[in-house]
Amino acid sequence: MIRQFAAKPVGAALALAFACATAAASDHDTEGFHGYLRAGIGNSNHGGTQSCYGLGGITTTYRLGNECDSFTELGYTQEVAKAANGATFVATVWATAFKNSSDFGDAKVDLAKAYIEARNLPFLNGGTAWAGKRYYMRPDVHMLDLQYINLNGTGAGIDRYPLGPGKASYAIFKDNDFNTLDPATGRTIDSPSATRHVFLYEGLPANAGGTLDIAASLIAAEGEDESTHNGWQLSVFHRQRQVMDGTNTLGVQYGAGPGTGIDGPCCARIGSAGSTLLGSDYTRLRIFDELYLQPTRDFGIVFVALHQRDRNGPNGSATWNTLGTRPSYALADNFKLQAELGVTTLKSATTPGTQRLTKLTIAPTIALARDYWSRPELRLFATYGKWNDAATAAVNAFNNSGAVYGTDTSGFSYGVHLEAWW
Repeated sequence: MIRQFAAKPVGAALALAFACATAAASDHDTEGFHGYLRAGIGNSNHGGTQSCYGLGGITTTYRLGNECDSFTELGYTQEVAKAANGATFVATVWATAFKNSSDFGDAKVDLAKAYIEARNLPFLNGGTAWAGKRYYMRPDVHMLDLQYINLNGTGAGIDRYPLGPGKASYAIFKDNDFNTLDPATGRTIDSPSATRHVFLYEGLPANAGGTLDIAASLIAAEGEDESTHNGWQLSVFHRQRQVMDGTNTLGVQYGAGPGTGIDGPCCARIGSAGSTLLGSDYTRLRIFDELYLQPTRDFGIVFVALHQRDRNGPNGSATWNTLGTRPSYALADNFKLQAELGVTTLKSATTPGTQRLTKLTIAPTIALARDYWSRPELRLFATYGKWNDAATAAVNAFNNSGAVYGTDTSGFSYGVHLEAWW
């Protein structure tokens, strides 16, 4: 019993550290070596490598037993200087590697963070100054691997300056920093490059146990001709804590032009600049709710519901809806049984019909502790996907093993997977 009750705080602490590292702009990278890792192997009833089930396009997928890639990020944070008045300068460097297969192999290594924070500055009254390349407010719906806002980039700013009942942050970033020049004059005639101004206000009390976080981006295109456009986005998140030892996050987001994130460097995330070739006729509306509950020591569960509608200028519109859940029950110390069920639909003006995909996974899991968020996890999984005829082409295109399904409308995969953060 002592080990059981000792393990849960450790798992909870790891979960809290991970959540803090990926949520508010304010939260520091803590000193030491940290990282994230996912990898696995699998097979399918269609032969060859593991199959994964998704619709692609503007959607993301349910992750449990449904990740055919390999990804890691590793980094170190260290105090490098300290002033006589207690102000400290802390450096962080992180590298990432990704491969769309079960083997990292020749995966390209990228530098994800390289920045310095100035902490404990008396004139900032508890705020922090920083400059460099960093993660910046990137909370996610973990079950969907959806960073519903991502303000990462290279820039500088002031974080969490006390202002009224909450804390304010401002940052300036330079996104996609390259241009097309007129060879005759040297003038910039076209560019996906943009200057992005980010304004945050976090921790505004809304109700008992509930707060509002507000994030706004103003994006100024760098191009000098009429083909480039400015953009913006506004996101409001209500976070309700102490819900059966869990939390509820309700988000409403809207972006226009490059503020939609469409055709940006990664994943059509709201927050960083998308293509500056997009005008105000490109818009994105997203409404979502994620509920995490841990009603007992052994049982935890997450529910998610999401609606997203893109209006894409001459390409019409696309609507993504999804509803899913992942329960987790600890059968013993270090052993959990998990399941995940998700239903996703996608309606696009560019394809006929409404695509529909249902995915179910069962995963016996070796874990650090009994609670939902404890990591590392080593999982056996069995995954079943079922889709309609309208989704067949999209599911085949999404699968990194190729069009192995043919005209089939279902598939089955199984394997071993790990996920860890520390």
